[in-house]
Amino acid sequence: MNRPAPVSSRLPDFTWDTLDAAAATAAAHPDGLINLSMGTPVDPVPTVIRQALADASDAPGYPLTAGTPALRDAIAAWVARACGAGVDGLGVLPTIGSKELVAWLPTLLGVGPGDVVVVPSVAYPTYEDGARLAGATTVRTDSLTALGPTPRVRLVWVNSPGNPTGRVLPAAHLRKVVDWARERGAVVASDECYLPLGWDAEPVSILSPDVCGGSYDGVLAVHSLSKRSNLAGYRAGFVAGDPALVAELLKIRKHAGMIVPAPVQAAMVAALGDQAHADAQRERYRARREQLRAAFIDAGFTVEHSEAGLYLWMTRDEDCWETVDWLARRGILVAAGVFYGPAGSRHVRAALTESDAHIAAVAGRLRG
Repeated sequence: MNRPAPVSSRLPDFTWDTLDAAAATAAAHPDGLINLSMGTPVDPVPTVIRQALADASDAPGYPLTAGTPALRDAIAAWVARACGAGVDGLGVLPTIGSKELVAWLPTLLGVGPGDVVVVPSVAYPTYEDGARLAGATTVRTDSLTALGPTPRVRLVWVNSPGNPTGRVLPAAHLRKVVDWARERGAVVASDECYLPLGWDAEPVSILSPDVCGGSYDGVLAVHSLSKRSNLAGYRAGFVAGDPALVAELLKIRKHAGMIVPAPVQAAMVAALGDQAHADAQRERYRARREQLRAAFIDAGFTVEHSEAGLYLWMTRDEDCWETVDWLARRGILVAAGVFYGPAGSRHVRAALTESDAHIAAVAGRLRG
């Protein structure tokens, strides 16, 4: 009996498992591991959010897949403030973090074999993973004109501020992507998880009128509260944009049981409505970025892009695994640039998400 190949066979080895050896080396450092690899938040969940979660914890019934009216209003209001979007005609939908939406979006949109998903040349691995799960073909490019007559482009991913590079795409570039996709009936999905974290450049949302022309047709913006509000453990994200596309996602997610838990929905309302904690967290990351950037530059690294977001994209002009090992011997773990595509093979990514004490210790280890 011939069984079909397991779905997992479509996927590469899990990215972070390949760092195990370097992690073991770094952990053996006499002063312990400084983990700049994954970018997981380490600061406390703000009290206002924890209280909202606790207050909503008596939740015996099924939550709404579409989100409570209060949550939908909070998402729309935040998108209006942060993205410059108009609320009228905007579709919004809570998601179980942003990664699950990124991974399943091609499938949820009906993308499949014979279709093409376009992703940045250096990109978050889950964009390609999602295309693989759907059985589609991935094309890596930063210039849509390079695609030529490629047929069946159904989905175009953009990511600004970028992960891992921290690159910010100008409104004019994003507008060209939207126009190109609309001419071909493709969807543009913009991963904007780092939008509130502009340092040397001001990021712009795909929902801005300067980009979408005041129409949400064919565009989706993906957001997360993991970094803004330290809610990685809550799995709290949302998508906003084309109301017809959002309605289609909602229909399928109802069938699939892809629902944000009710207490988390209440916590999201509190998080989106409170700017003070987000400003305080942003200031923590700003200070850590300044320290890390200076330390790595003093140690001979070249920092490229990194004008926004939570990472430094760096090179010593050598194979990325040599750099990973060099840093691991000093007790510092970073992500190998090749995780994000072949074009990243001579870079590494360092996250700002470590404690102040560990960030302060990096410079001394780099000199040692």
